[in-house]
Amino acid sequence: MRESADKGWFWLWGEAMYRYRRWVTGLWAAILVFMALFAVQAPGQFKDNGFTPKGSDSDAGMIALQEKLDFPASNFILVYSSDSRELTDQEAITTILNSLKPLEELPYVAGIAINPATRVAGHDHIQSVNVSLKLSTDEALDKFTEIKTKIKAPDGMKVDITGGPPILHDMQVATKRDIVKAEIIGLPIALLVLLLIFGTVLGALLPLIVGLASVTTTLGITYFIAQGYSLSNFLPNMVTMLGLAVGIDYALFMVSRFREELNQRQDVREAVAMTCQMAGRSIFFSGVAVLIGLLGMLFIELNIFRTLCLGGVLVVSLSVIIANTLLLSLMGLFGHNINRWNVIPSRWKKRQQASHLWSRIAYSVMKRPVLLVVIMSGILITFMLPVSDMKLGLPSAGMLPPSYESRHGDDLLTEAYDAREMNPIQIYAEAEEEFWSEASLRQMAAYTAKLRELDGVKEVKSLLAMLEDRPLEQAAALLAREEVRSKLEEEKLASDRSSLLIVVPEDDPESKDTERLVKQIRELDAGGLEVKVTGGPAYRLDMLDRINERIPVVVGFVMVVTYFVLLAAFRSVLLPLKAVLMNVLSLGASIGIVVAVFQNGFMAEWLHITSTGYVDATLPIIIFCVVFGISMDYEVFLISRIVEEYEKTGDNEASTAEGLRRTGSLITSAAFILIVVVGSFIYTDIQIIKALGLGLSLAVLIDATLIRIIVVPALMKLLGRANWWAPRWIRQRSHG
Repeated sequence: MRESADKGWFWLWGEAMYRYRRWVTGLWAAILVFMALFAVQAPGQFKDNGFTPKGSDSDAGMIALQEKLDFPASNFILVYSSDSRELTDQEAITTILNSLKPLEELPYVAGIAINPATRVAGHDHIQSVNVSLKLSTDEALDKFTEIKTKIKAPDGMKVDITGGPPILHDMQVATKRDIVKAEIIGLPIALLVLLLIFGTVLGALLPLIVGLASVTTTLGITYFIAQGYSLSNFLPNMVTMLGLAVGIDYALFMVSRFREELNQRQDVREAVAMTCQMAGRSIFFSGVAVLIGLLGMLFIELNIFRTLCLGGVLVVSLSVIIANTLLLSLMGLFGHNINRWNVIPSRWKKRQQASHLWSRIAYSVMKRPVLLVVIMSGILITFMLPVSDMKLGLPSAGMLPPSYESRHGDDLLTEAYDAREMNPIQIYAEAEEEFWSEASLRQMAAYTAKLRELDGVKEVKSLLAMLEDRPLEQAAALLAREEVRSKLEEEKLASDRSSLLIVVPEDDPESKDTERLVKQIRELDAGGLEVKVTGGPAYRLDMLDRINERIPVVVGFVMVVTYFVLLAAFRSVLLPLKAVLMNVLSLGASIGIVVAVFQNGFMAEWLHITSTGYVDATLPIIIFCVVFGISMDYEVFLISRIVEEYEKTGDNEASTAEGLRRTGSLITSAAFILIVVVGSFIYTDIQIIKALGLGLSLAVLIDATLIRIIVVPALMKLLGRANWWAPRWIRQRSHG
């Protein structure tokens, strides 16, 4: 039994939504009012950057340093600068420290000290102070406003606050601004396009209602989740971007099909049911395709991926649910009134609907399919070339524009201090006996000597270095004195059986050579010491390893599962394979352009992007998982309509042309709306969101133009009847 011809499950669901349309609309209105109260508070609840590789050697090492050596749970850096005086002399240092007396009096401030890192010559106008806190990062964020009130720059100086909590605070501020900015840019343009498509006020407003309802409900739900779980502060941007794009797109197809059905039948109930049966079914499979891509992020054990997966899955699922409940009920309530309040003359709309431009394009493409497939493939592969030179880096304050205080302070630090000492390799070492014993000192001396012999090591700092590398007997005698041991504990270098070694690399902390050095240190025989390698370079390596190790699993899962879902939807072996491969091409091309912009600086100034010389390590996976499903939407809608026509006629070429004619204007309009809504995030502040907005916009643009208009019709022609082949059991199960 074919669902296109007979009443299937989606038809029955549509009838139910019509029958209970007032109840469903009222229920959703109550839900939205309730969720809106918490949605506005949600961005302030997300306090994790999501990049910590929990359970890794670097994470275990940092936890050990905090527990055993009383390392601060969080810290930040005050960066002072002056246009008129040097800040490195004792008078300036005293003035700075005296200005921080009110901060020092706060009960949760553990320590304040001048930054001891080696300075870069010629930057005496910059000074920095390390502030240690007894608070976790979440607690530090809660106290951040109070902390800032205690910090006043002395006369003739400016002060910027940077480091972990300040960067997260600025990202929360940027997130709220970005959401408002994107909505101010994207929603009015989307409304204008919807008015041009439908020509009526109600027809244009319904998709916006679905998009905003999806975002509001999702943010409300995540507010409650955040009370018990740590979520990344990128979540609100992700939810807003996907919710508006997917929600508006899905509703656009539903409303368009409903109006089409109203032209063929007077019974509103049947129009709603058929809309659900055809457009609702397509939206369901499209939503599943998007969810598969998002679920791929779960394979990588980093909180940013799990958070974005959670937000994406919720907002896409709610977009499908709201389109198939609230939207159907509203269409049932409005009925034929959906065509009232015209803003476009009826005569112009009729000419627009009668256009056969898209079918003519399809027939033109099918006259020369081989040539066009070769040309389009060549263009897309060319766009993909920058991917081969892609360099991955870790997100930092550079994710924010220089106008943010934490980013400006970080830039000053980079300018004035040796980056290698600011971000060294840290080693937590635990001995069998107290470190004051001669046996433990002997083990430490042997291990330190091995570290110094490694290529790429500039300096090794430890309790032995503080003791000026005295002979072991003298060192042990010196450590027998209580005041010496207290000094080491105060410097966080040793306590009981635990000790810290600091390895300063010769190369940049984010270089490949430093990565190799971290690996060599981990492979080194510690001679009886139990060691854990941590610090910035180790965190970076562990994070990159987690991503790189799981990329094949993520890609394989998304592509294989998507194929089988589309196999069920299209009842064809080759059509879903073609859809997946075409999506890989458009996706690869979009990532290639993202690399050209963010790594190589192509058009970076025009897009208000700071080129960092690398691509954020999380971006390729995020773009792949998010964009793969989203850009599959138009393929699903087009092929679904071609399948519907083929089931009526059995003519491959005619059904291809008719499918493109039926969906051409609609898909183009939907793609334009998505590009506008998502593209507005390119002009927001956070680099990852800007890159995701650019990647998604480009993928949809490529998919809705080169792929849909040229490649799909050409391949449909080349494959002929093979397009529709499937094992008998699949077709029987689909029809039965």
